[in-house]
Amino acid sequence: MATKLVTRLAGVFVFWSILLLPGAAQQSAPSSSSSAPTQSAPAGMQTSTPPQPVDTQTKKDAKTTSESAGQGTSNDRLFFTLPNFLTLENAGRVPPLTAKQKFAVTVRGSFDYSQYPWHAFLSGISQAQDSEPGYGQGWAGYGKRYAASFADGTIENFMTGAILPSLLHQDPRYFQSGHGSFMHRAFYAMSRNLITRGDSGKNQFNYSEVVGGAMAAAISTFSYHPTSKVVTTTTPGVYRYIPSDRTLENAAKVWGTQYAYDTMTIVIKEFWPDIRRKLRKTKSEPGITVEKP
Repeated sequence: MATKLVTRLAGVFVFWSILLLPGAAQQSAPSSSSSAPTQSAPAGMQTSTPPQPVDTQTKKDAKTTSESAGQGTSNDRLFFTLPNFLTLENAGRVPPLTAKQKFAVTVRGSFDYSQYPWHAFLSGISQAQDSEPGYGQGWAGYGKRYAASFADGTIENFMTGAILPSLLHQDPRYFQSGHGSFMHRAFYAMSRNLITRGDSGKNQFNYSEVVGGAMAAAISTFSYHPTSKVVTTTTPGVYRYIPSDRTLENAAKVWGTQYAYDTMTIVIKEFWPDIRRKLRKTKSEPGITVEKP
């Protein structure tokens, strides 16, 4: 359990970097239009500079976060991969989500196609570190770690994004600040795990994140994580005792790890629209329009 924080934080950066590099390279590749030779207008003809091309990508980015406005959610993805459906940009006052909508968007994000390789990646790191040795090694140990990782994330998502927000009438969405200095925006983002918007539109203590995360950690730790056991070793007659992971200390570590992970993720959500616009910014050279005299 003690290595889970390092595992998740390191995994986030490595995983997203791997996924991001091909896309960034494609964005930086020169287009065929920019490499084409420039044609000169024939003598005796007048030339005029055409209007600047419309930034269609900016319109697409705006549509990404507004096309589901009727449902009050987004279709955006962090680093074009991981679900970012509960983040709204420049939203202002929007209608609260119904309980049905909170559950629907949580299901959509928890079982998104990207979650399966993501948990496979985290489980591989956990296997290499032999964290929670009660799971063992080999494919059987890896399978148990994968199932536990997926279950941990799914339970936490439902507790913080659907169950408690519905019971306590709190809004599970993140409303991006989008203005101010870097530190101002970073502190604003980190504070959202402690302060959230209620369905009434007023700020409240974020019981859904804090208490919901603690409840999710307790449920997962004391239900399916390894218990104590004695295993054989390579030395005949020598046995190894593996202590139980179902302890209050481990539950607190799971909660702390998840809270730190959620805090880091919410800061990324704050700055992701700026990163996305820079990655998708294209440089186009206007051509020459030839008009008849």
